[in-house]
Amino acid sequence: MYYIPNQYPYQYRYPYYANTPIYSYPRQPEYWSFPYRIDPEYSFDSLRTYNGSMQLEDHGPNPYVVNINQAAKQNNTFRTALWTGTHFQVTLMSLNPGEDIGLEIHPEVDQFLRIEQGQGIVQMGKRKDRLNFKRNVYDDFAIVVPAGTWHNVTNTGTVPLKLYSIYAPPNHPFGTVHNTKADAAAAEEH
Repeated sequence: MYYIPNQYPYQYRYPYYANTPIYSYPRQPEYWSFPYRIDPEYSFDSLRTYNGSMQLEDHGPNPYVVNINQAAKQNNTFRTALWTGTHFQVTLMSLNPGEDIGLEIHPEVDQFLRIEQGQGIVQMGKRKDRLNFKRNVYDDFAIVVPAGTWHNVTNTGTVPLKLYSIYAPPNHPFGTVHNTKADAAAAEEH
């Protein structure tokens, strides 16, 4: 259209580059857009205690970000609710060698479990006395339990079986912490 000398292919006669803006990220927070900006109240530092471990408590229904692998491996309780909302719940579980969750059924709740450490066996079935679905599970395995299905997970390894579970809708009260399987059984009786 218009003729501008020395515009293409080189803008400058000598091999100099145009000055580009140099950003000082701590001094220019207004340049951050939403997905990349970290508000102080949601920063990763607020999720840690003084010794570098995570606060394993129920953070729902507030927005929450967590390294779920690290949280599951850090958990040493039988069951701890990590996030409870209106439509689903995330809990962490740790089963000692030889320990199981216990044969249970959730008539109105779908459940997703993911193994983060250890090995075990999962059993499922439509009847309590006929658990005809059996699979060995290991690190990074996912288990999907449809509502109305009897199920049990047993630790068959020599180290604690660390996993997390997602219930939809929530299955346990907000802030649930069961240190042992006996505590969980006692809570379910009440």
